[in-house]
Amino acid sequence: MPKTKIWLDAVRLRTLPLSVSGIIVGTALANFYGKVDTLVSILALLAAIGFQITSNLANDYGDGVKGTDNESRIGPKRALQSGLLSKEELKKGIILSSVINLFLILAVVYFAFGTEHINYLILFVVLGAICVWAAIKYTVGSSAYGYKGMGDLFVFVFFGLVAVLGSMFLITKILYPQALLPACTIGFLSTGVLNLNNLRDYESDSQAGKNTLVVRIGFKSGKTYHSLLLLGGFATLLWFVLLNFEHWYHFLSIVTFIPVFIHMHRVHATKAPVLLDPELKKLALNTFAMAIIFYISFNNFL
Repeated sequence: MPKTKIWLDAVRLRTLPLSVSGIIVGTALANFYGKVDTLVSILALLAAIGFQITSNLANDYGDGVKGTDNESRIGPKRALQSGLLSKEELKKGIILSSVINLFLILAVVYFAFGTEHINYLILFVVLGAICVWAAIKYTVGSSAYGYKGMGDLFVFVFFGLVAVLGSMFLITKILYPQALLPACTIGFLSTGVLNLNNLRDYESDSQAGKNTLVVRIGFKSGKTYHSLLLLGGFATLLWFVLLNFEHWYHFLSIVTFIPVFIHMHRVHATKAPVLLDPELKKLALNTFAMAIIFYISFNNFL
C-alpha cells in the first residue's frame, strides 16, 4: 500500500467533519452577534483539524502500544495494529502534527488579537497548548485519561465549550451567555460520538483494561446514557432557537434532529456492540450537517 494512503488512513479523514462542527457554530454565533473575521475563522478551522489529526495519530499509537487494538477490535484496522506504520513513524507524525498545531495556534491568536490584547493572546496560546496536550494524552502514557473514564468530560469541554465559545470569542472579543447553549449542543453530540465508539468497543475495551465510561457503567446503561446525551443536545439547541428566533428558517437546525432520534432508537434497540459501527458515521455527519444548517440559518442566507 502506498505510504500516502497509509497516512491518510491513519489520520482518519472521516473524523474531521465532526472536529470542525464546533468552529462552524462558533463562527455562526460571532456573525449572528455582528462580528465577521474570515481569516480568523479559517485559521481556527485549520487548528481544529490539526488537533483532531494529532488526536487520531496519538490514539492509534496509544491503543496500539497498550494492546487495546487487537484482533477482537471492531471497526477499521489501525496503522500500528496492522503493522503499516511503526511506533517510531507514528511518534514522528504526532510530533510533526503537534508542531504544526502550535504554529496554527500562534497564527490564529495573532490575527485575532494582534499585540493590543496581550492577556487574551497569552490565554489562548496556553489554551491551545492544553488542547494539544489533551489530544495526545487521551490514550498515550500511563496516565492516559481515556483509560480512566474521563474521555467524555474532555470531549464535552474541548469539542463543545472550547471550540464554540473559543472561536466565537476570537472574533467577537466578548462572551455572550446564550452562546453556552449551542456550545453544549455540540458538546453533547460530540460526546455522543465518543460514547457510541465506546459502546461499539465495549467488549474489546473490557478485555484490554480500557476503562471507558461505558466499561464502568455497562453496555445497557451506556445506551441509556447515549440517549440522554442526544436529548441534551436537542434541548439546548431548541432553547437557544426559542430565545433568538425571528424567522421560520431559524428552526431548520432543529429539523436535523429527526435522523438523530431515529439513530437513538436504533442504538437503544441494538443488542450486539458490533452492530453499532455504521451508526458512528451517521451521528458524526449529522452533527456536521446541523452545524452547517445552523450557520446558514442564523446568518440569513435563506
